[in-house]
Amino acid sequence: MKRIYVCLLIFLCFAFVQAQKIKHPALLYTPERIQQVKQRIVNDLKMAEAWASIKKTADEQLQKKNLSKADYLALAYLMTDEKKYADKLKEILLDVIKEDTWGSEEMLARIPVWRADLGLAHKAYLSAIAYDAVYNDLSSSERKEIAEGLKRLALDPCLGDWVLEPARIHSLNSMGHNWWTSCACMGGILALSLQNELPEAKQGAEVVYEALPQWFDFAGDVLQQKPKSFDADGGMYESLNYANFGIQEALQFRLAWMNTHPGQKPVQIPQLDKLSDFFVHVCYPRTGILYNMNFGDSHKNVTAESTLMLLYAMGIRNDNMLWYMNQVEQGQHRDGYFIDRPMGFLYTPDLSKAPQLPEIKKSQLFADFGWATMRTSWEKDATMLAVKSGHTWNHSHADANSFIIFHKGVDIIKDAGNCWYPNPSYRNYFFQSEAHNVVLFNGKGQSREQQYHGSMLRGYLHYLLDADNVKYVLANGTGPYSDQFSRNFRHFLWIDDVIYMIDDLKTHDVGHFEWLWHPGGEAEKRGIDLNITNGNSSVVVRLLYPRLLAKSDFVHDYPEDLYWEEVEAPTEDLKGTETYYSFHLPAKVDRVKGLTAIILKETPDQKDLPYMERREGKDWIGLRIHYKGKITDLYINQLADGRLMHSNSWIEADGWFTDAYMFAVTYEAGMEPAGSKEHFICYGSALRRGDVSFFSSLAKLFVIQKEENGRMKLWMDGQPKMNAGFRSEKRPKAVVVNGKVTPVVYEKGTVKVSGVVIE
Repeated sequence: MKRIYVCLLIFLCFAFVQAQKIKHPALLYTPERIQQVKQRIVNDLKMAEAWASIKKTADEQLQKKNLSKADYLALAYLMTDEKKYADKLKEILLDVIKEDTWGSEEMLARIPVWRADLGLAHKAYLSAIAYDAVYNDLSSSERKEIAEGLKRLALDPCLGDWVLEPARIHSLNSMGHNWWTSCACMGGILALSLQNELPEAKQGAEVVYEALPQWFDFAGDVLQQKPKSFDADGGMYESLNYANFGIQEALQFRLAWMNTHPGQKPVQIPQLDKLSDFFVHVCYPRTGILYNMNFGDSHKNVTAESTLMLLYAMGIRNDNMLWYMNQVEQGQHRDGYFIDRPMGFLYTPDLSKAPQLPEIKKSQLFADFGWATMRTSWEKDATMLAVKSGHTWNHSHADANSFIIFHKGVDIIKDAGNCWYPNPSYRNYFFQSEAHNVVLFNGKGQSREQQYHGSMLRGYLHYLLDADNVKYVLANGTGPYSDQFSRNFRHFLWIDDVIYMIDDLKTHDVGHFEWLWHPGGEAEKRGIDLNITNGNSSVVVRLLYPRLLAKSDFVHDYPEDLYWEEVEAPTEDLKGTETYYSFHLPAKVDRVKGLTAIILKETPDQKDLPYMERREGKDWIGLRIHYKGKITDLYINQLADGRLMHSNSWIEADGWFTDAYMFAVTYEAGMEPAGSKEHFICYGSALRRGDVSFFSSLAKLFVIQKEENGRMKLWMDGQPKMNAGFRSEKRPKAVVVNGKVTPVVYEKGTVKVSGVVIE
């Protein structure tokens, strides 16, 4: 009887150990995925063609011994069960483990030694995929031999350098961006593949799994001014390119963990739920390949379908993700999950039910890291304004207060881009302020040391309002420029077909101000305008304050007007040069207001353009704009730029009495301004005309007010909780504040709103 109990105990222990082992293949090329794509290629011609391309690549690898295409061989084996692919994978694995090291010469020379970098992490991933696929064709001794070799070459360096004590040398504060997820998570995937043979691999995978939420939660730090990794509204500050790469690497490991731990609920990572909205908001749908905001070290053709596919596979799904993936063209960038590549082939969902347009708002502010987008619609080739004013460091350039305009399918006012990092043009030009649409002072932008040490004072974006034909956002780049500027504010006020850019600038010393413009097409100066055209896309850049552009090349006849300089700079591909424009103010001053109108033309030959009249009064400057039967009066309060401390900045302008920093009223031609049904108020507590109050708030607010069809619509920002009154001749049928219907409170010609909270 005792022997029976002993045997039973041994059997139960053996069963327990076996239950702890994973059943290969189990990581990403799972039997379920393989079966799904086998069914799809029967009826889906594109999938069948993609499979033929993948198999062709795998067949070519049979004559080689190259780990770099092991994922193609692995997929070919699991799709066909043909032993030739397994034999080649086995040959490759047994060969690569004979190498002395997978570390790079540069990293191994650092102090302390960096054993694992991105290249080694990618080898760890490919090895894991290969080992997982061929596992059942290996003998127990071969499994052990390969596992020990991969542990020495990749597992120990990845997990040792990046996660495990007492070997770890990196922290989230020093390298908590895309390198951390690539090195730690690719090591984690390798650990999952080796855990049957190596108990320490299983433990290492668990450490990575438990650490992963910390990467998403990283809140930055004070001592070295590291930014938090993820914005509260989704997305990552590093640039679209590196955000997608870092998240992709994290999600590959998370999905592999879920596949190897069926039935176990994964640890919650709240940031995952908002990622898809971020990638949708920063894209630009157009005729042709999908473009994206390319602030920082990114390219406009880089997309994030890989992250969305992995989220979709995890069950985090919405129709906007299908719409996005359906916009991406196969092969449009280097590292994509396209259907003729293994991961894209396995994880591209059925896109036949993708909606024509996404159901998502047209404007978005990512306040934590300082990006904003505003657009006319989600139709292809619409107009999108992208603004940045956040952190500078690493992959985030010295471009506080810069912007990009996409119009009629192209980035008609563009970012200069980036290039390969070792090239001197990267650190001397592409990273620096000169490569962006910003204001320089005495020829200088942000301090060049910020590339390495970061901007100890960051930039910010605030108060985004979108009332359809009227939009607004405020950029504050004072922090990154604070060695020269005490004020560096840039307001973007978009009314109908014109984007008005108002620069409020104050420096510590007197000197020369200089506006930079990077055209995304052919640029030609015509009189006071700079015309930029690219195909059907065309804009007019018209500087109105502090001076107009000199009307002709005889700049000595216009000694006080802005003069221009054409500057040659390298193209992004480094194959040539291109021209950007610098507009210089001749006068030496320490305070200036810049007002530029960017006119969005419907066609390059459009002749009917807005007529703009420069107007000035006591303590104010402004414009009167005539266009399409409407008049817009724009006023800028010269007293409201910080020069007054305790005295409020009241001005009288054309019968209006206000303390607003800036305001605009729009009315039909032939009407009186007092009859305006559309107001914009920037940082104001009151707008009055005679003894009539049009707007009142104890705190200064940012407001767009419209009256349409008996309804009052309000867009408000500026305080956590807002109370205000608005004039209305009649009791409105409804009041809508920030998109929400609120009770109508109407007393003596005034609509009162209270307790408005920004969400």
